[in-house]
Amino acid sequence: MASAGELLVEPEELTVEAGPGRLREAIELLWDSKIGLVGAVMTALVLGVGLLGSVVLLDPSLHHLYLNQNLASSLLSPGQQGHLLGTDQYGRDLLWRTVAGTGISLLVGVLTTSVTLILGLTLGAVAGYFGGKADIVVTGLVDLTWGFPLLLVAVVYAGMMGPGLRPVVFALGTVIWAGFARVVRAQVRTLREREFVVAARALGVPAPKIIVRHLIPNVFGTVLVMASYYVAISVIAEAGFSFIGLGAQPPTPSLGQMISDGTNYFSVSPWLAVVPGTMIAVMVLSLNLFGDGLRDIFDPRVRRT
Repeated sequence: MASAGELLVEPEELTVEAGPGRLREAIELLWDSKIGLVGAVMTALVLGVGLLGSVVLLDPSLHHLYLNQNLASSLLSPGQQGHLLGTDQYGRDLLWRTVAGTGISLLVGVLTTSVTLILGLTLGAVAGYFGGKADIVVTGLVDLTWGFPLLLVAVVYAGMMGPGLRPVVFALGTVIWAGFARVVRAQVRTLREREFVVAARALGVPAPKIIVRHLIPNVFGTVLVMASYYVAISVIAEAGFSFIGLGAQPPTPSLGQMISDGTNYFSVSPWLAVVPGTMIAVMVLSLNLFGDGLRDIFDPRVRRT
Protein backbone atom coordinates (compact mmCIF):
# COMPACT_ATOMS: atom_id res chain seq x y z
CA MET A 1 0.00 0.00 0.00
CA ALA A 2 1.31 3.39 -0.94
CA SER A 3 2.35 5.73 1.82
CA ALA A 4 0.68 9.05 2.53
CA GLY A 5 3.58 11.04 1.15
CA GLU A 6 3.58 9.16 -2.14
CA LEU A 7 -0.04 10.02 -2.84
CA LEU A 8 -0.16 13.65 -1.67
CA VAL A 9 -1.94 15.69 -4.31
CA GLU A 10 -1.19 19.33 -4.86
CA PRO A 11 -4.16 21.52 -3.88
CA GLU A 12 -4.52 23.13 -7.26
CA GLU A 13 -4.80 19.74 -8.90
CA LEU A 14 -7.95 18.84 -6.97
CA THR A 15 -9.68 22.20 -7.13
CA VAL A 16 -10.45 21.73 -10.83
CA GLU A 17 -14.17 21.32 -11.27
CA ALA A 18 -15.38 17.90 -12.34
CA GLY A 19 -16.42 17.66 -15.94
CA PRO A 20 -15.97 15.73 -19.19
CA GLY A 21 -12.35 16.86 -19.47
CA ARG A 22 -11.45 15.66 -16.00
CA LEU A 23 -13.27 12.36 -16.56
CA ARG A 24 -11.48 11.93 -19.90
CA GLU A 25 -8.14 12.56 -18.19
CA ALA A 26 -8.88 9.93 -15.53
CA ILE A 27 -9.91 7.39 -18.17
CA GLU A 28 -6.73 8.06 -20.16
CA LEU A 29 -4.57 7.61 -17.07
CA LEU A 30 -6.40 4.40 -16.20
CA TRP A 31 -5.97 3.19 -19.78
CA ASP A 32 -2.23 3.87 -19.62
CA SER A 33 -2.07 1.85 -16.40
CA LYS A 34 -2.55 -1.59 -17.90
CA ILE A 35 -2.69 -3.27 -14.51
CA GLY A 36 -5.28 -0.76 -13.34
CA LEU A 37 -7.32 -1.29 -16.51
CA VAL A 38 -7.36 -5.04 -15.97
CA GLY A 39 -8.34 -4.44 -12.36
CA ALA A 40 -11.14 -2.08 -13.40
CA VAL A 41 -12.59 -4.63 -15.83
CA MET A 42 -12.30 -7.45 -13.29
CA THR A 43 -13.82 -5.27 -10.56
CA ALA A 44 -16.74 -4.36 -12.83
CA LEU A 45 -17.41 -8.06 -13.49
CA VAL A 46 -17.17 -8.90 -9.80
CA LEU A 47 -19.53 -6.05 -8.92
CA GLY A 48 -21.94 -7.37 -11.54
CA VAL A 49 -21.91 -10.80 -9.91
CA GLY A 50 -22.28 -9.19 -6.48
CA LEU A 51 -25.27 -7.10 -7.59
CA LEU A 52 -26.90 -10.21 -9.06
CA GLY A 53 -26.26 -12.00 -5.77
CA SER A 54 -27.84 -9.15 -3.83
CA VAL A 55 -30.97 -9.34 -6.00
CA VAL A 56 -31.20 -13.08 -5.42
CA LEU A 57 -30.79 -12.61 -1.67
CA LEU A 58 -33.35 -9.80 -1.37
CA ASP A 59 -36.06 -11.33 -3.58
CA PRO A 60 -37.83 -14.18 -1.72
CA SER A 61 -39.12 -15.55 -4.99
CA LEU A 62 -35.51 -16.27 -6.03
CA HIS A 63 -34.36 -17.96 -2.82
CA HIS A 64 -35.06 -21.38 -4.31
CA LEU A 65 -32.10 -20.89 -6.66
CA TYR A 66 -29.62 -21.42 -3.82
CA LEU A 67 -31.76 -23.00 -1.09
CA ASN A 68 -33.62 -25.87 -2.79
CA GLN A 69 -32.25 -29.23 -1.69
CA ASN A 70 -32.26 -32.46 -3.67
CA LEU A 71 -30.34 -35.25 -2.00
CA ALA A 72 -30.68 -37.40 -5.10
CA SER A 73 -28.54 -34.84 -6.93
CA SER A 74 -25.94 -34.23 -4.21
CA LEU A 75 -22.25 -33.86 -5.04
CA LEU A 76 -22.79 -33.64 -8.78
CA SER A 77 -19.73 -32.75 -10.83
CA PRO A 78 -19.68 -29.45 -12.73
CA GLY A 79 -21.89 -29.66 -15.82
CA GLN A 80 -24.01 -32.58 -14.69
CA GLN A 81 -27.82 -32.34 -14.87
CA GLY A 82 -27.70 -28.69 -15.85
CA HIS A 83 -25.65 -27.55 -12.85
CA LEU A 84 -22.80 -25.54 -14.36
CA LEU A 85 -20.57 -25.71 -11.25
CA GLY A 86 -22.09 -28.85 -9.74
CA THR A 87 -23.97 -29.22 -6.46
CA ASP A 88 -23.08 -29.41 -2.78
CA GLN A 89 -23.74 -32.20 -0.29
CA TYR A 90 -27.43 -31.28 -0.11
CA GLY A 91 -27.91 -31.03 -3.86
CA ARG A 92 -28.02 -27.22 -3.88
CA ASP A 93 -26.74 -25.46 -7.00
CA LEU A 94 -23.16 -24.36 -6.37
CA LEU A 95 -23.23 -21.59 -8.99
CA TRP A 96 -26.13 -19.71 -7.41
CA ARG A 97 -24.76 -20.23 -3.91
CA THR A 98 -21.45 -18.72 -5.06
CA VAL A 99 -23.27 -15.77 -6.66
CA ALA A 100 -25.28 -15.14 -3.47
CA GLY A 101 -22.16 -15.52 -1.30
CA THR A 102 -20.33 -12.99 -3.49
CA GLY A 103 -23.15 -10.52 -2.89
CA ILE A 104 -22.80 -10.94 0.89
CA SER A 105 -19.01 -10.57 0.80
CA LEU A 106 -19.13 -7.37 -1.25
CA LEU A 107 -21.96 -5.97 0.86
CA VAL A 108 -19.96 -6.49 4.05
CA GLY A 109 -16.81 -5.07 2.42
CA VAL A 110 -18.43 -1.95 0.97
CA LEU A 111 -20.60 -1.22 4.02
CA THR A 112 -17.76 -1.65 6.49
CA THR A 113 -15.29 0.38 4.44
CA SER A 114 -17.77 3.20 3.83
CA VAL A 115 -18.58 3.63 7.52
CA THR A 116 -14.96 3.40 8.65
CA LEU A 117 -13.86 5.76 5.87
CA ILE A 118 -16.20 8.45 7.16
CA LEU A 119 -15.13 7.88 10.76
CA GLY A 120 -11.41 7.72 10.03
CA LEU A 121 -11.53 10.68 7.66
CA THR A 122 -13.31 12.85 10.21
CA LEU A 123 -11.19 11.95 13.25
CA GLY A 124 -7.94 12.03 11.29
CA ALA A 125 -8.68 15.45 9.83
CA VAL A 126 -9.65 16.88 13.23
CA ALA A 127 -6.54 15.47 14.91
CA GLY A 128 -4.21 16.62 12.15
CA TYR A 129 -5.61 20.14 11.88
CA PHE A 130 -6.14 21.08 15.53
CA GLY A 131 -3.31 19.06 17.09
CA GLY A 132 -2.95 19.38 20.84
CA LYS A 133 -5.47 17.48 22.95
CA ALA A 134 -7.51 16.42 19.94
CA ASP A 135 -4.42 14.85 18.40
CA ILE A 136 -3.51 13.10 21.65
CA VAL A 137 -7.01 11.65 22.05
CA VAL A 138 -7.30 10.40 18.46
CA THR A 139 -3.76 9.00 18.44
CA GLY A 140 -4.48 7.25 21.72
CA LEU A 141 -7.66 5.74 20.27
CA VAL A 142 -5.74 4.54 17.22
CA ASP A 143 -3.05 2.89 19.35
CA LEU A 144 -5.70 1.35 21.60
CA THR A 145 -7.64 0.01 18.62
CA TRP A 146 -4.60 -1.60 17.08
CA GLY A 147 -3.80 -3.19 20.44
CA PHE A 148 -6.77 -5.58 20.12
CA PRO A 149 -6.62 -8.47 17.59
CA LEU A 150 -9.44 -8.41 15.07
CA LEU A 151 -10.47 -11.98 15.88
CA LEU A 152 -10.77 -11.18 19.58
CA VAL A 153 -12.97 -8.18 18.82
CA ALA A 154 -15.19 -10.33 16.59
CA VAL A 155 -15.54 -12.99 19.31
CA VAL A 156 -16.56 -10.33 21.84
CA TYR A 157 -19.21 -8.90 19.50
CA ALA A 158 -20.44 -12.40 18.62
CA GLY A 159 -20.79 -13.14 22.31
CA MET A 160 -22.91 -10.01 22.80
CA MET A 161 -25.03 -10.17 19.63
CA GLY A 162 -24.74 -13.79 18.58
CA PRO A 163 -23.01 -15.07 15.44
CA GLY A 164 -23.95 -13.44 12.16
CA LEU A 165 -22.98 -10.63 9.84
CA ARG A 166 -23.60 -7.81 12.31
CA PRO A 167 -20.74 -8.83 14.64
CA VAL A 168 -18.46 -9.11 11.60
CA VAL A 169 -19.31 -5.59 10.41
CA PHE A 170 -18.93 -4.13 13.91
CA ALA A 171 -15.62 -5.91 14.47
CA LEU A 172 -14.18 -4.80 11.14
CA GLY A 173 -15.43 -1.24 11.64
CA THR A 174 -13.94 -1.07 15.13
CA VAL A 175 -10.46 -1.85 13.80
CA ILE A 176 -10.23 -0.63 10.19
CA TRP A 177 -11.04 3.04 10.87
CA ALA A 178 -7.69 3.45 12.62
CA GLY A 179 -5.78 2.97 9.37
CA PHE A 180 -7.73 5.73 7.63
CA ALA A 181 -7.38 8.06 10.62
CA ARG A 182 -3.62 7.64 10.89
CA VAL A 183 -2.96 8.35 7.20
CA VAL A 184 -5.34 11.33 7.09
CA ARG A 185 -3.83 12.79 10.26
CA ALA A 186 -0.32 12.62 8.80
CA GLN A 187 -1.32 14.34 5.57
CA VAL A 188 -3.43 17.03 7.23
CA ARG A 189 -0.56 17.91 9.59
CA THR A 190 1.53 18.64 6.50
CA LEU A 191 -1.19 20.46 4.58
CA ARG A 192 -2.21 22.76 7.44
CA GLU A 193 1.08 24.67 7.06
CA ARG A 194 0.63 25.20 3.33
CA GLU A 195 0.02 28.68 1.98
CA PHE A 196 -3.59 28.12 0.93
CA VAL A 197 -4.54 26.97 4.45
CA VAL A 198 -2.61 29.77 6.16
CA ALA A 199 -4.29 32.28 3.86
CA ALA A 200 -7.74 30.86 4.63
CA ARG A 201 -7.08 31.16 8.37
CA ALA A 202 -5.83 34.73 7.93
CA LEU A 203 -9.09 35.60 6.15
CA GLY A 204 -11.06 34.28 9.10
CA VAL A 205 -12.46 31.17 7.41
CA PRO A 206 -13.89 28.87 10.13
CA ALA A 207 -11.92 25.71 10.89
CA PRO A 208 -14.72 23.29 9.88
CA LYS A 209 -14.95 24.98 6.47
CA ILE A 210 -11.19 24.80 5.99
CA ILE A 211 -11.24 21.10 6.80
CA VAL A 212 -14.18 20.32 4.51
CA ARG A 213 -13.35 22.65 1.59
CA HIS A 214 -9.55 22.64 1.54
CA LEU A 215 -8.05 19.71 3.44
CA ILE A 216 -10.32 16.71 2.90
CA PRO A 217 -10.37 17.09 -0.93
CA ASN A 218 -6.56 16.96 -0.91
CA VAL A 219 -6.37 13.71 1.04
CA PHE A 220 -9.40 12.02 -0.47
CA GLY A 221 -7.39 10.51 -3.32
CA THR A 222 -5.17 8.68 -0.86
CA VAL A 223 -8.16 7.55 1.19
CA LEU A 224 -9.96 6.29 -1.93
CA VAL A 225 -6.96 4.15 -2.87
CA MET A 226 -6.84 2.80 0.68
CA ALA A 227 -10.56 2.09 0.55
CA SER A 228 -10.14 -0.25 -2.43
CA TYR A 229 -7.60 -2.27 -0.46
CA TYR A 230 -9.70 -2.27 2.70
CA VAL A 231 -12.72 -3.63 0.83
CA ALA A 232 -10.51 -6.55 -0.18
CA ILE A 233 -9.33 -6.98 3.41
CA SER A 234 -12.96 -6.96 4.60
CA VAL A 235 -13.88 -9.63 2.05
CA ILE A 236 -11.09 -11.87 3.34
CA ALA A 237 -12.03 -11.19 6.97
CA GLU A 238 -15.71 -11.96 6.38
CA ALA A 239 -14.80 -15.24 4.70
CA GLY A 240 -12.48 -16.10 7.59
CA PHE A 241 -15.11 -15.39 10.23
CA SER A 242 -17.72 -17.40 8.33
CA PHE A 243 -15.22 -20.25 7.97
CA ILE A 244 -14.98 -20.58 11.76
CA GLY A 245 -18.71 -20.07 12.30
CA LEU A 246 -18.79 -16.43 13.42
CA GLY A 247 -20.09 -14.94 10.16
CA ALA A 248 -23.18 -15.65 8.08
CA GLN A 249 -25.21 -18.54 9.46
CA PRO A 250 -26.93 -21.28 7.43
CA PRO A 251 -28.97 -21.33 5.30
CA THR A 252 -27.56 -17.92 4.25
CA PRO A 253 -24.76 -18.71 1.77
CA SER A 254 -21.29 -17.44 2.56
CA LEU A 255 -18.11 -18.12 0.64
CA GLY A 256 -16.20 -18.82 3.84
CA GLN A 257 -18.85 -21.23 5.10
CA MET A 258 -18.93 -22.96 1.71
CA ILE A 259 -15.17 -23.50 1.89
CA SER A 260 -15.52 -24.87 5.42
CA ASP A 261 -18.22 -27.32 4.34
CA GLY A 262 -16.31 -28.25 1.20
CA THR A 263 -13.20 -29.32 3.10
CA ASN A 264 -15.16 -32.30 4.45
CA TYR A 265 -15.67 -33.59 0.89
CA PHE A 266 -12.43 -32.39 -0.67
CA SER A 267 -11.20 -35.88 -1.57
CA VAL A 268 -14.34 -36.71 -3.59
CA SER A 269 -15.71 -33.27 -4.60
CA PRO A 270 -12.89 -30.70 -4.49
CA TRP A 271 -14.97 -28.14 -6.40
CA LEU A 272 -17.05 -27.50 -3.27
CA ALA A 273 -14.09 -25.64 -1.77
CA VAL A 274 -12.25 -24.64 -4.95
CA VAL A 275 -15.15 -22.66 -6.50
CA PRO A 276 -15.81 -20.28 -3.56
CA GLY A 277 -12.09 -20.05 -2.83
CA THR A 278 -11.41 -19.02 -6.41
CA MET A 279 -14.17 -16.41 -6.22
CA ILE A 280 -12.57 -14.87 -3.12
CA ALA A 281 -9.18 -14.83 -4.85
CA VAL A 282 -10.65 -13.13 -7.95
CA MET A 283 -12.40 -10.48 -5.82
CA VAL A 284 -9.28 -9.65 -3.85
CA LEU A 285 -7.04 -9.61 -6.93
CA SER A 286 -9.40 -7.37 -8.90
CA LEU A 287 -9.77 -4.88 -6.04
CA ASN A 288 -6.03 -4.68 -5.51
CA LEU A 289 -5.33 -4.17 -9.21
CA PHE A 290 -8.06 -1.53 -9.37
CA GLY A 291 -6.46 0.16 -6.35
CA ASP A 292 -3.18 0.30 -8.27
CA GLY A 293 -5.03 2.02 -11.12
CA LEU A 294 -6.54 4.57 -8.73
CA ARG A 295 -3.09 5.25 -7.33
CA ASP A 296 -1.82 6.04 -10.82
CA ILE A 297 -4.69 8.49 -11.33
CA PHE A 298 -4.26 10.33 -8.03
CA ASP A 299 -0.45 10.24 -7.88
CA PRO A 300 0.67 13.74 -9.00
CA ARG A 301 3.98 12.41 -10.31
CA VAL A 302 2.16 10.12 -12.75
CA ARG A 303 -0.20 12.91 -13.78
CA ARG A 304 2.67 15.29 -14.51
CA THR A 305 4.34 12.61 -16.64
